[in-house]
Amino acid sequence: MANSLAHTKWVCKYHIVFTPKYRRKIIYNQLRLDIRTILKDLCKWKGVE
Repeated sequence: MANSLAHTKWVCKYHIVFTPKYRRKIIYNQLRLDIRTILKDLCKWKGVE
């Protein structure tokens, strides 16, 4: 089932919530490379550029 507006159609199957505001030190010091790798792998797997 596709949603549409005047000039676009889309099918949204995923909703990613990224909340670094209060977790900045933890995310950017400890988990940054892991998050980057995971997101790159997911995008490659789903064919997202």
